[in-house]
Amino acid sequence: MHQTVTCTTAQAIVRFLCAQKIVLPSGEIAPYFAGAFGIFGHGNVTCLGEALYAHRDQLPMWRGLNEQSMALAAVGYAKARMRQQAMVATSSIGPGATNMVTACGVAHSNRLPLLVLAGDTFANRKPDPVLQQVEHFDTPTTTVNDAFRSVTRYWDRITHPGQLVQSLPQAIAVMLDPATCGPVFFGLSQDTQELAYDFPASMFEDRVWQIPRPRPDKTSLAAAAAVISAAKKPLIVVGGGARYSGAHQLIAEWAAKAGAPVCETVAGRSTLRGDNPLNIGPMGVIGSSSANALAAEADAIIAIGTRLQDFTTGSRTAFNPDATLVSINAARWDGHKHRAIPVIGDAKAVLEELIPATPAFKADAAWQDKAAAERKEWHATLHACGHPNSTSDSNTPAADSSVDSQAPAYAEVIACVNDAALPSDYVISAAGGLPGEMNKAWQALTEDSFDCEFGFSCMGYEIAAAYGAKMARPTDEVFTFCGDGSYMMMNSEIYNSVLTGHKFIAVVCDNGGYGVINRLQNFKGSASYNNLVADAHGVDAPFSVDYAAHAQSMGALARKVASIAELKEAVAWARTTTRTTVIVIDVDAYQWVPGDAWWDVGVPEVSDRPEVTSARAAHVQGRTRQA
Repeated sequence: MHQTVTCTTAQAIVRFLCAQKIVLPSGEIAPYFAGAFGIFGHGNVTCLGEALYAHRDQLPMWRGLNEQSMALAAVGYAKARMRQQAMVATSSIGPGATNMVTACGVAHSNRLPLLVLAGDTFANRKPDPVLQQVEHFDTPTTTVNDAFRSVTRYWDRITHPGQLVQSLPQAIAVMLDPATCGPVFFGLSQDTQELAYDFPASMFEDRVWQIPRPRPDKTSLAAAAAVISAAKKPLIVVGGGARYSGAHQLIAEWAAKAGAPVCETVAGRSTLRGDNPLNIGPMGVIGSSSANALAAEADAIIAIGTRLQDFTTGSRTAFNPDATLVSINAARWDGHKHRAIPVIGDAKAVLEELIPATPAFKADAAWQDKAAAERKEWHATLHACGHPNSTSDSNTPAADSSVDSQAPAYAEVIACVNDAALPSDYVISAAGGLPGEMNKAWQALTEDSFDCEFGFSCMGYEIAAAYGAKMARPTDEVFTFCGDGSYMMMNSEIYNSVLTGHKFIAVVCDNGGYGVINRLQNFKGSASYNNLVADAHGVDAPFSVDYAAHAQSMGALARKVASIAELKEAVAWARTTTRTTVIVIDVDAYQWVPGDAWWDVGVPEVSDRPEVTSARAAHVQGRTRQA
């Protein structure tokens, strides 16, 4: 007779989660779920809350302040742990649940594991309509939790305890598979949470998982090897999948042997160190002139672990249209994009077979020289933008600027912090102008030290992710770069980080509004409107928020600095503090590092503004280059 354990649905979920273990790259066996973030309400406090309390030493729960920010903290944790471990996020029903939809979008876009447990309405429907229930007249089984279907890899509503026996292991498998990794959602009907059931005892035995490393099909491998071996002007494009697979060293050694230049996507940044001579810079719309120049001439593009989103491909204009694209990816969906030769498999596993199959892979000497020259010119541009007072070479490009300003450019702020950085530092950014400036300007001192959330470009990720990342990297200094817009949108995890002792350093760059969208608005011919505070409708006398005082009111240490010299001193001070520290600096809203690729957005076909008409004509011309 099979042994059983009698417990409630909620208790079974928590016991199961505690039993899931993972083999880390070091060989250590660790809990796969390192903890949970949660806000309790009537949909999860009485049953799931009771179960979490009983296992609080095995699965610690961190009290949330906003459901979106706590789930974003979980995403930041997973990224900082290189997808090796994950966090749980739990909420009640209704708005508490839907607040986490955005965080699931972030996890889905970035291929990151996240387990969401949300309360749901009653399976028996007797009390309907319950508090916070949104009723659907034609489909009574629909609740707001159905909104998660579009932003999760695995979705289930638990209406009977026995469903967990099959569903929970499937959910974990989805989160661990590099091809399907992403958020998992369970809607927990309130009456089902309370039910006792005789679960198989084996369900709660420790299970040690290993992340699968699928190897490539031999035919596709041979096709890719033929293209790569014949390439004279190759360009290697590395994405986040290359990092998560641990392919850093293989890529660096392969590129060095072949003399092949390497560029990085936003998710792939810090696959190689910034001082690697073959790292020619980031690729695409918020990329470098060096990478984009080589992409326009390369005869073979070797994409490793990237989903090739439009910011990488310049909306399909950045790559030489005659180039052959080889796409190495764990996910079939990504590998088959853009008419590529797909090699489906884990990046490291593929390279372990592809590299021996390409002994003749060697870039032409002229191509290697061009890559070196482009890299040198790009780094001169970065130096001029980040240190404008240190060069007298008038021929060196400087940051674009349409107005005079006493405030420094983003590039100067980033260079100041980068100059003081240590190899153990971990840096974060997410939305607004900072992703472009960070992606271009930050020079990684070590691998896997850079997190720019630009799959979903989620404002508010920056501070929440820093809280989660500090949990994942407790001995490292975590820096997060945040614009004033993102700070205003979501800053509550400053308070939580102070309460729990998870110190990070936030550099808040105040440019007076949504500066980068104002830039796009102007670039496509429109007048400045409702982006910068000074141009906002109904604002007669704009005033500045005292972000330092606000952070201090939540228990953080904070300073407002007025110059790069003061910023340098503040960064040194922040390293000595023992709790979350916020440094605020005003930055110019109009200065940007050059290097961008073309990007496709909608531009009005007709307009009364001649500037828009002109921008439309130029944009239509740009679309003729789309592959």
